[in-house]
Amino acid sequence: MVQANNITMRFGGQVLFEDISLKLDAGKRYGLIGANGAGKSTFLKILSGEIEASSGNVSISSALKVGVLEQNQFAYEDFSIKDAVLYGNKRFYEAVKEKEKLYESGDFSDDKVNNRLADLEIICAEEDPTYEYEVAIEKVLEALGFEASRHNDLMRSLTSAEKFKVLLAQVLFPKPDILFLDEPTNNLDIDAISWLEEQLNRHEGTIVVISHDRHFLNSVVTNILDVDFKKIREFSGNYDDWYIASTLIQKQNEIERDKKLKEKDDLEGFIRRFSANASKAKQATSRQKQLEKLDINELQVSSRRDPSIVFRKKRDIGNEVLNVSDLSFSYGAKEVLKGVSFKVEKGDKIALIGANGIGKSTLCKLLMQELFAKSGQIFWGATIEPSYFAQDSTDMIKGDMELFEWLQQFDDKKDLDEIRKCLGRMLFSGEEQKKSVKSISGGEKHRMMLSKMMLERGNFLILDEPNNHLDLEAIIALGEALYKFDGVVICVTHDRELIDAFANRIIKIKDDGSIEDFKGDYESYRG
Repeated sequence: MVQANNITMRFGGQVLFEDISLKLDAGKRYGLIGANGAGKSTFLKILSGEIEASSGNVSISSALKVGVLEQNQFAYEDFSIKDAVLYGNKRFYEAVKEKEKLYESGDFSDDKVNNRLADLEIICAEEDPTYEYEVAIEKVLEALGFEASRHNDLMRSLTSAEKFKVLLAQVLFPKPDILFLDEPTNNLDIDAISWLEEQLNRHEGTIVVISHDRHFLNSVVTNILDVDFKKIREFSGNYDDWYIASTLIQKQNEIERDKKLKEKDDLEGFIRRFSANASKAKQATSRQKQLEKLDINELQVSSRRDPSIVFRKKRDIGNEVLNVSDLSFSYGAKEVLKGVSFKVEKGDKIALIGANGIGKSTLCKLLMQELFAKSGQIFWGATIEPSYFAQDSTDMIKGDMELFEWLQQFDDKKDLDEIRKCLGRMLFSGEEQKKSVKSISGGEKHRMMLSKMMLERGNFLILDEPNNHLDLEAIIALGEALYKFDGVVICVTHDRELIDAFANRIIKIKDDGSIEDFKGDYESYRG
């Protein structure tokens, strides 16, 4: 269905990938993965025709419908919600709107009007043979949490998360033959992600999707496209299948590389020792030819790097940890939390879940005294030293300071060598540590905030969606770090693999502002 031929992409002197040729088949769902900066989004844009490659071409039959997830949340501010979804099929949308306008104000004694209406009816019948588009739009919107009474609301009245859901409904509504989706699970809660998985698994065409949600990839994709070494390799199976296969290949390559490096050292040593010796000159020349044939570059080191996230506490936790009693909070007339009570014990690793906008971040801010409740109490144990990862961490990291200077400002007594080692563990090495914080990406800012928490050595970690902007390798490392941490954790996340990695308790904020408190892992909670 999609054929990429000899695709090469350059930005200035940098080659992002080169000479990529692959065929994407009908009925297959491809997960496009790779390290941050490897070129995943760029390659997806080339496939969808949004940008042109430096060389090569992409071939898609003109008879096929292509759907691309819109990234501009503000593109449809003056549309009603249901019209924004309908616009996913632009030909159908324009026919419906013109037909409505003619029926409202057209002169039906005019043959031109009647003929145009007949043409529009044909278009509508071609695009919606069963005349059920309104029902289809209502169903998809209700599945995403929009009540029927809201479907005529303007897009400008929605939150960013709600707008993203509408854009998702927009791209799915026409049932395109080919779907290109860049991070479709961003801004979705767990229930919406499950719904999306179900929709994509029913899709009969071709899908190419970029996601940092491991559970989502395992649930949806049938094949993996791995962007690495400036190439794209295809693997059959889901993310876990790829991980096993690629790890084995990488280990084999490392063994072969070590073997070749040793051979190279031995040959160079022989040449140095005997090249000046007339009796050994012939052997030295032979070894030189062997050395020239030895291609170390064939066995490249992967662009992927796993951060080393380790949380250590500098103070043991006493018997009293955290007690929240009858906590309520409102934004004006809107009550967000109502009579919330729970007690945190030693060893608790809590996943705080719930729909978008339900009050998870609000509860975190109340615990950290960035907000204050209208009623109720929050009691912290005397030994507790919290460390906080706010949802808006990327906005907090700003200014002209170099990376190590930004971390040093929080504790000027902290040893500089310790700070540099911490940055190194978070993949900021050498000259990268001298970069200005204002120049780094969202993912790098999140790694900076995790570095800050590692240096603080708090015994109670509160993290509000820390996995946003992180790549899969970093999310896996974070899950392992939270699991191994000998302290207490409250973490807000929609990433089910991350929850599975660390959580032994689930607290869900419900629609009425109360909570559901389940002591056990997420799998048991869902069961």
